[in-house]
Amino acid sequence: MTQTDTMQTTPRTLTPDRIDHFREQGFVHIPGIINAEEVERFRVAALRIYETQEGLSARDVFSQHVNVWRGDETMRELTLHPNVAGVARKLAGVSLRLWHDQILVKRPHNNTPTEFHQDQPYWPHDGSPNPISAWIALCDVPVERGCMSFLPGSHRRTDLERQDLSDARSLFGICPDLQWSPRVTVPLKAGDCTFHHGRCAHMANANETDEPRVAHVVIYMDAAARYDGKGHVVTDPLGLKLGDALAGEMFPELG
Repeated sequence: MTQTDTMQTTPRTLTPDRIDHFREQGFVHIPGIINAEEVERFRVAALRIYETQEGLSARDVFSQHVNVWRGDETMRELTLHPNVAGVARKLAGVSLRLWHDQILVKRPHNNTPTEFHQDQPYWPHDGSPNPISAWIALCDVPVERGCMSFLPGSHRRTDLERQDLSDARSLFGICPDLQWSPRVTVPLKAGDCTFHHGRCAHMANANETDEPRVAHVVIYMDAAARYDGKGHVVTDPLGLKLGDALAGEMFPELG
């Protein structure tokens, strides 16, 4: 599905109320971050990668293909899309670098949700208080296809250890107060995007439909971020030392 009948959002048209919503709540819905023609081109490219390349698998939750911008020219255009990067920069209010991208595909009838979790505890970052992810829908993502839900304000919980996104009780076992937080579910049309802070807790429903759920995620970190020594699939091959800057061609400054 490629339903994109909303006005396109650009850094120039991004309204102050959306910026305020992101900074207060930790997430925001941005309609039409890419146009209908782009949606179709990027969706075809993402599915080609999904079908022909081995990706990482989070059990039965989703298939994940990381740093596709490094090897696929079409997906590189989306990962480095000036519209996406420009909106991210305005929402975060700081200089950003690319951390990595990832194609996320949920198979039809996968029967497994992605449980509530924060992203940043997984990342080997020191000095990045403003991480932000752009979750771009490359098909229509209604509730039954696996759209995202967020816990507003949970990005202020910067002290939580890594959670298990396949365990429904993991986050709430670590931070019981969050189980009473309101939950905001955000269905997306193809071409829409949610931006969320790396500490904003979120989940995605199972895909109960007959079509794959296809999303592309572009993740940014503070331009001054440094390597904190934790293992990660992106940094493990780079031979980094504790305290090294996360910079250079792998982590270009954007926005």
